[in-house]
Amino acid sequence: MKGQVIVIQSVPSGIRQTQNNSLSSRRNTRLPGGRRIGAALLAATILAGICAVAGSQTAKADDYTDLLDILRAKGSLTKNEYGTLLTKHMHHTRPSLNEDGGGSERGERAKGRGVDGSHYAADARRARRYDASPDVTPVFVDARDAANSAAASARSAHDSMLAAQNAMNDTSIVRVAKYVPGKGLTFQAGEIAINLSGFVNGFYTYNSPATGRAVAGGVSTGAGGNKFDSSSVRNGLLPAALITKITTTQEGIDLGVVFGMYPGIDNATNGSFNANSGGSPVGLGTAGLDFRQIYMTAGNKKWGTFKVGRDLALFGSDAIMFDATLLSVGSTGSNASPGNTSLGRIGVGYVYADWIPQISYASPVWHGLQGSVGVFQPLDEFNYAGDGASATSTYHSSPMVQGKVSYDFTAGDLKGRIWAGFLAQHQQRLTSSVLAESAGRGATVEAGEIGTKLSYKGFEGVAYYYRGSGLGTTGLFFDGVAADGRKRDSEGFYIQGAYSVTKRLRLVGSYGVSNLYQAPQELDPDLVKRNESEVGALFFKVTDWLQLVGEYAHTESSAHNGNKAKDNSASGGAVLFF
Repeated sequence: MKGQVIVIQSVPSGIRQTQNNSLSSRRNTRLPGGRRIGAALLAATILAGICAVAGSQTAKADDYTDLLDILRAKGSLTKNEYGTLLTKHMHHTRPSLNEDGGGSERGERAKGRGVDGSHYAADARRARRYDASPDVTPVFVDARDAANSAAASARSAHDSMLAAQNAMNDTSIVRVAKYVPGKGLTFQAGEIAINLSGFVNGFYTYNSPATGRAVAGGVSTGAGGNKFDSSSVRNGLLPAALITKITTTQEGIDLGVVFGMYPGIDNATNGSFNANSGGSPVGLGTAGLDFRQIYMTAGNKKWGTFKVGRDLALFGSDAIMFDATLLSVGSTGSNASPGNTSLGRIGVGYVYADWIPQISYASPVWHGLQGSVGVFQPLDEFNYAGDGASATSTYHSSPMVQGKVSYDFTAGDLKGRIWAGFLAQHQQRLTSSVLAESAGRGATVEAGEIGTKLSYKGFEGVAYYYRGSGLGTTGLFFDGVAADGRKRDSEGFYIQGAYSVTKRLRLVGSYGVSNLYQAPQELDPDLVKRNESEVGALFFKVTDWLQLVGEYAHTESSAHNGNKAKDNSASGGAVLFF
């Protein structure tokens, strides 16, 4: 078959498909220096196919170069790729031809076989014009080098990530957790978390007694016969605080300790209530420090948590924590010589829960339901009214016992809590002006409570009620037992409504009452019968930390003989939580 020439008339459909795929691959696969491997593979495939068909026969040069021209025109080949493949084709088909198309014996034989050497000369000039290299091998070498480089970079990044993770888990490094407003600052030192939180407040309060008659055990500033106005710069129901919590987990047990320091801003004076006694506005004074919280906890979410130490008791705890006057002043108590705190709604809606040494247990939360119970340091029966009005006791062979059950729920936009609690303590060896200790008179105090807090969108409401026998009023066991040793009944309640006008502005109104009834056959006309107050306040949230507060409060105390004492107070100040 001498002189036979194989002519490629068209690009087969398979090659056209390869061309399309190559175009997509070329667009997505790039090598260093801007080279693209897809088109080179396409052209190399075409070249291999032609060589396979032709065998030892020679393809017509102009048809092959026309094909390369078409691929170049369609954008399937770059300038360098086009020149590289054209030069390789020339070397494979007529390696001895020079760019002038002749001059050698093989060139002459090629002309004799019907292959025009001028085509190769033109091809050579065309290849040189594109500055192509004599082989496509560098393209694949670059691809290999790029892959190796990418793999090395990936290994390096992975090693760096592992090193960073190991550094983060290094127990010698102290990290700061993401700050959450109101949750304090948390530092993580290995498996130990240290949280610092607290608050500071201060108010200017102007108090004006409307009337002042003697009411023994009353909470109005006029209850002692005072009729004079007073101004003060003072703390509200809360003093300041710095609280340190340290927590960790060991052997599957969550452990924690808490130290809560609560200093006031006014001068302290010695008294029955220690740092919470009335103040002493005299030069060279010092503020009082109330170290309320010192306790440890141990447990987990599966088995519940034990608490050992000094902390807020269970009975009455929700009542005070949901009281809006916790962040304001409420009933001032002593305003002319302010102590560590005001009264808020203590004694005018609930009995103060107090901070009491305890061993208590809180169960796991089960579908919003939780129970708590504990034994507490027994407290003395206290004659708050004075003048021998109530019996006292300082002997205790058994602890105080308290318990509480709470249920938290959510129903759409409605959220709420319902709780109930109890308290019991036996008072031994009661004494008074008419009762000798040797008489061995005792009394068992019992009390119960129930309350709820509901919130719906911008509205919030709280309702609370308590009743006790021997419980007393204002503080635990204040005037709970008459001078003859008989228990007095008491009860009280408060209702509170709040509405968030905006995300920053909140309005609050509340009303509360505490009643103390005389014991059977008792006749003590000056003893307090009723303490009540109305409070209206607005809270403006300036930042996540800072709130401004404005408040008006009216407090009234009345005795069993009809004596009344009233006062009105206006307060303005700021509270900062961190």
